[in-house]
Amino acid sequence: MNVAFAPKPRVLVVEDQQDIAELILIHLRHEGFEAVAAENGVAAQQELNAILPDLVLLDWMLPGGQSGLDLARKWRAAPRTKNIPIIILTARGEEADKIAGLDSGGDDYITKPFSPAELMARIRALLRRRAPEQLADTVTVGELSLDAAALSVCHQGQELPIGPTEFRLLHYLMKHPNRIHSRTALLDRIWGDHVFIEERTVDVHIKRLRASLRKAGTMIETVRGAGYRLRSKQDG
Repeated sequence: MNVAFAPKPRVLVVEDQQDIAELILIHLRHEGFEAVAAENGVAAQQELNAILPDLVLLDWMLPGGQSGLDLARKWRAAPRTKNIPIIILTARGEEADKIAGLDSGGDDYITKPFSPAELMARIRALLRRRAPEQLADTVTVGELSLDAAALSVCHQGQELPIGPTEFRLLHYLMKHPNRIHSRTALLDRIWGDHVFIEERTVDVHIKRLRASLRKAGTMIETVRGAGYRLRSKQDG
């Protein structure tokens, strides 16, 4: 009798420090992941061209003149790689650096040195948010429509490029329009196990979501001191 096994989630580790890369690979494989490493942007692009990973761990500082943030922006702009979850790895710990990492296209950010347990928790949380079985419907608010099965968002019939975290955030807001959602509530609903996630992260992803939605971005309203809501009517 043939038994079919579910494929292991594939993680690409882009890290030029060999000792750190090896440590991450060991823990990933121990946790049941298929893990491959690349030490620079050229090698990372070759890995993506061959097989799309389920998630990328991307070091900020890389040799060869192409930083991790450059790669994140490049992959977010390409149709084939725009939905790959990305966790930025870096020794930079200031808030401005975290925001820069998220603005570049990262879905999460972890500062070195980090514990393997924290890294694994962040990876599992990000993959849970991407799980297709949690998104299987179509929802329309005004002239904005979202097809969860196809991972597509359209406004006035035009498809808009939306990153994976912004997609889940928009999906939740569209399922609950005209209601105010606090940052804490959004962390619970979108990020799930958010023990390592800061509330500021919500603001960054809301900003990215508004930019992705273009004219429809005005539907997302900031309610001072309370949070955010998606209004069913668009300004203008």
